[in-house]
Amino acid sequence: MRLGVLDIGSNTGHLLVVDAVRGAAPMPAFKHREQLRLAEHLDASGAVTDKGAEALVSFVATAVEAAEDKGCEDVTGFATSAVRDATNSDEVLARVRDRTGVDIAVLPGEDEARLTFLAVRRWFGWSSGRLAVFDIGGGSLEIAVGSDEAPDVAQSLPLGAGRLTRDYFPDAGDDKPDEDAVRELRRRIRADLARDAGSVLRLAPDHAVATSKTLRSLARICGAAPSAEGLLVRRVLDRSALSDTLPKLLEMSAEEVAELPGVSPRRAHQIVAGALVADAVLDLFELAELEVCPWALREGVILERLDRI
Repeated sequence: MRLGVLDIGSNTGHLLVVDAVRGAAPMPAFKHREQLRLAEHLDASGAVTDKGAEALVSFVATAVEAAEDKGCEDVTGFATSAVRDATNSDEVLARVRDRTGVDIAVLPGEDEARLTFLAVRRWFGWSSGRLAVFDIGGGSLEIAVGSDEAPDVAQSLPLGAGRLTRDYFPDAGDDKPDEDAVRELRRRIRADLARDAGSVLRLAPDHAVATSKTLRSLARICGAAPSAEGLLVRRVLDRSALSDTLPKLLEMSAEEVAELPGVSPRRAHQIVAGALVADAVLDLFELAELEVCPWALREGVILERLDRI
């Protein structure tokens, strides 16, 4: 059957259309995405602004029409951190429903971590042993660890690259990051991670994995193979390579970061915040590297949907 998944992330809205058969890998048939930056379209009260809400409505309307054109039998929509944490999330989703007819579900952070973990487990298989999965989104960082298809630990922390950029580097893009802001952000990230790091460290993962555009971009900056070489090429974000690269990133403007390999110009201003989170993850969880997985949350949603059919 042909399925569509609408993923309303904190940075980007994604439509993924797949040909799905239970017991087989979902085969991508069509992709569409738009930059929404919902994590940055929040006012002082934490509400999604009118501009952000209208961008969301427009994307959903376009995506649903595209899914219908591609012959989807079923379209599932979900929203993550930016909408989940917004003070007016119900109002925004009601606007989407009234204008497009689409009911977008809000995915709890722990479910986001759990479904991403499922996708990673299916991609790497049982030979990976106990998995630790890290996903840096626009609004949150998801962490999941376990030996089965469901994780033993599933956490969601407010350490997304878009959220942190908005809070600590509001003028990102104009110049290199402010040194005091970098130090304050580094302290905040490490304190938040360390608060419950023991629950991950006690499980001693055999295989540490990265998902998300931010971590893929950092891996590419640090020397991983380009996407043109295919999904099956092994790619890692190496701890020592990131440690060497981070001081250079802190001396660059967003315009200069955008010229680095694997960096989208629209996400360049978030790379420093994402790199500080990744550096803290590798350090505090005592990891030499994170292996990049091509599958993540959207594939997890599809796989669980197929399991229930």
